[in-house]
Amino acid sequence: MKIGSMVCAGVLLLAGNAAAQDGAKAIQKTTISLGTATPGGGFPLYGNAFAEVINEADPAFSIEPRNTKGSNENIPLLEAGSLDVALVTGEPSYEAFMGIGRPATRLKILTAMYSSPGMFVVRADSPYKTIRDLVGKPIAFGAKGSGLPILSRYTLDGLGLKQDEDFQSIYLDRAGDGPAMVLDGRAAALWGAGIGWPGFTAMATSPGGARFIAPDAAEIARIRAKHSFLKPLTVPAGSYPGQSAPIDALGSWSFILTRENLPDNVAYRLAKSLHGAESTLCKKLPQACETTAANTVAAAPNVELIHPGVMKYLREIGVVK
Repeated sequence: MKIGSMVCAGVLLLAGNAAAQDGAKAIQKTTISLGTATPGGGFPLYGNAFAEVINEADPAFSIEPRNTKGSNENIPLLEAGSLDVALVTGEPSYEAFMGIGRPATRLKILTAMYSSPGMFVVRADSPYKTIRDLVGKPIAFGAKGSGLPILSRYTLDGLGLKQDEDFQSIYLDRAGDGPAMVLDGRAAALWGAGIGWPGFTAMATSPGGARFIAPDAAEIARIRAKHSFLKPLTVPAGSYPGQSAPIDALGSWSFILTRENLPDNVAYRLAKSLHGAESTLCKKLPQACETTAANTVAAAPNVELIHPGVMKYLREIGVVK
């Protein structure tokens, strides 16, 4: 979806222009546009759960999720003011905050979403056991515009591999198309990240089952020596059907980012509603159990990147001084 069309279609922060009835009392609604990603991926799943929880926790909010092309589109949409908040994976966030390949962004962090350990998944009967085994093979690296191909590019670069030269790279129009490509043989493996990621779940629950391929200990050390912002993360045993042992991997934290001029009082209310309902969000979506006030402070590259309205709430609850 183009930025221009989203501006026309979007209704950003229409406080006072919509009302709901709470008994005999009218509640003025604040509409918040939330950018997610293409259908079939983890972002729409999370975005819908987030919207349901916030809308229930604070009837004065109307969070409206919207499918986009993912992280790489969400950042410019936020910067253009075409979205109020949006989901962005760790690598595009890092590059935007640090000004890598572009001017440094002035967007702010609303909350850390969840950690995203990156790895490949193959069919259980696949002959491929290591990352090196996948060299030269057709690999589905994720949806065009999403952050997943950026995570894989950093991971492979740390091993001296070039994503678009050493592999037959496939970039998807829809994130949900990846598992079918691996299952029918069009792709040897699918790259993804996180716990509860729909693509991994689809593979793991397929009739033949699946196996995961992640960097080994030596490869993790080598990757981190070149890209230290990637963090060691573990996928606990049992996170996916048939996964009997924990998987050590590398990745980063995904964030909900806000446009630069989102009012402080709106960001404060969003943070208060969200973190006051952490347990509800956790029950609705397992990977959202990592969406906590404490994790937001720990995951932010710098606390100054957290929205001032959110920081006010975090100080009130004692998470930061």
